[in-house]
Amino acid sequence: MPNDSKPSVLLTGAAGFLGAHVARELLKLQTFSVLALDDLSGGFEENLPDGVQFVQGSITDASLLASLFAEYKFRHVYHLAAYAAEGLSHFIRRFNYTNNLIGSVNLINEAVKTGTECFVFTSSIAVYGAIEPPMAEHKNPRPEDPYGIAKLSVEMDLRAAHEMFGLDYVIFRPHNVFGEFQNLSDPYRNVIGIFIKQIREGAPMTIFGDGTQQRAFSYVGDVAPAIARAPFVTGARNEVFNIGADQPYSVNELAEHVAKAMGQPGHPRTYLPARNEVLHAYSDHSKARTTFQLGTQVTLDEGLARMAAWARNVPLQPLKGFTDIEVHRNMPPSWTKYQTDRK
Repeated sequence: MPNDSKPSVLLTGAAGFLGAHVARELLKLQTFSVLALDDLSGGFEENLPDGVQFVQGSITDASLLASLFAEYKFRHVYHLAAYAAEGLSHFIRRFNYTNNLIGSVNLINEAVKTGTECFVFTSSIAVYGAIEPPMAEHKNPRPEDPYGIAKLSVEMDLRAAHEMFGLDYVIFRPHNVFGEFQNLSDPYRNVIGIFIKQIREGAPMTIFGDGTQQRAFSYVGDVAPAIARAPFVTGARNEVFNIGADQPYSVNELAEHVAKAMGQPGHPRTYLPARNEVLHAYSDHSKARTTFQLGTQVTLDEGLARMAAWARNVPLQPLKGFTDIEVHRNMPPSWTKYQTDRK
């Protein structure tokens, strides 16, 4: 049981990269007991800080969620659990919608039924699709992959739940977040983690296309504190916020910075056939900067230095391919070696 002297909050995806940082920020508030929920499909229990209560389980388990909400009457829900692989989501559509949409609806249902005060949701810049950057909250989203579609659907459902039941929410659209505790063994997502693992193993860094596609890479320390504080910030409730780094870099430029941070400047690269992806994606953050009074951002080089100091010593896990690929057509050839379908 959590500390009965404090109200409880639920943090899903707590053993994952971003969740582990938000858990630490919640503990700093010293306001709530934190119940950390994670199915450990992409996270690691050792990422969790002391002081949270851990339950291993999935947001797709409606019965488990009902029992947890009934027991703890969570004041706030921080929903970070997701399988956040935009490119792969085209090939695992059923899993994507079950995990990222239906699992989220399970949480919203229980939040409504048990009187949760505020539901904090990490959406994604993927909801915008290929609109002209910088992406801004007032622009109409046009997601181009099932992952972004699922995220936008949850955003819409939260708005409907607010209108019908009075459930307050805060929605964040982070993008390309990196830092300590990132899973270095996921071959489909988190390009900085992929580069670091390849450098450590002496393999060339792999880049899809010509490497001119642009992203803004956001250090986790500039993102997690705002997520934790969201229910308590004046003007944040029932709003959507882009959050992350302002300065875009090409993937080619990123490779140079990562190699330098790892002490391997000039590390070789291999270029692979281009994927079907948005070429230029970065956001405007003026709304979040004003509402959350955000300070100076950590530079890309400083963030990479912090991540590299951690990543040089963390044990490397074997690359783990996704099981049960649902659609094989048009899958990037470099991903086929990770397929471990169950028959």
